[in-house]
Amino acid sequence: MSAIRELEQKREYVLPPHPKAHGKVTAYIEGYPTEDDEPMSATEFHGRQISTLSTMLISFFGVDQQVYVGTDSFIYYQEGDISKSVAPDVYVVRGVDSIPARRSFYTWAEGAVPIVAFEFLSESTKKRDREDKPKLYLQEIGMKEYFIHQPSPDYPFEFRGWRRTEDGEIVEIEPDERGGLFSETLNLWFLVEDQIDKVRLMRPYQPNGEPIPTRQELIDQSTTEADARRQAEAKAQLETEARQQAEAKAKAEAEARIELEAEVERLRVLLAERAE
Repeated sequence: MSAIRELEQKREYVLPPHPKAHGKVTAYIEGYPTEDDEPMSATEFHGRQISTLSTMLISFFGVDQQVYVGTDSFIYYQEGDISKSVAPDVYVVRGVDSIPARRSFYTWAEGAVPIVAFEFLSESTKKRDREDKPKLYLQEIGMKEYFIHQPSPDYPFEFRGWRRTEDGEIVEIEPDERGGLFSETLNLWFLVEDQIDKVRLMRPYQPNGEPIPTRQELIDQSTTEADARRQAEAKAQLETEARQQAEAKAKAEAEARIELEAEVERLRVLLAERAE
């Protein structure tokens, strides 16, 4: 089984059902800005974290699913008011088409709000990310979960999450013994691991503990599978050639034996005739 197909089967098992949104795909509405003057990522560590998480989620959920993964783009959540907007580093919307990419996400047009958002802390935004956005995202906009993480080793470790309960209360998600936080909306665990390039990578894990692979890990796995397949094909070819050679040798030996037996019989008959 290919790495991609195996990933699809795991996603089908992990992803809980979700109703389709009542709106329609809206890539852009004129009059709503799609860019601001802020840099896309505060540091290279932030950039790697954002890119890695978004590509892992996109690969896992697949383009054929009703899941849209947004990256550092505006979410407008009140029609007619451009000030009612946020731009999480990564967010996930369920019940809407995964393609095409949106320049911004308009909740009233799509008939859905993101279920979860992720922010990666920078010195200029960490206070607001930590203190103001849980209420903004979970109560005002209506998301269900919100996570923050500091991917840079130059700053103290911080990895937290909040959830909105059924009665509208905001509660902080308790970490397990590994320090992992569980997302009920995605049915995935999130844990932090130190990478070779020093980035503190927050990555998703399936409920059974298997990590969702990065794009490079998928490529490496596919390459390994392809190499193994080529090796198996080469081995099978060598075995076929060896079998053919053995069969040809056996045939030649059988033919030689028949010829020898025929020659022996001819000589026996000849000797018998001379003896008479």
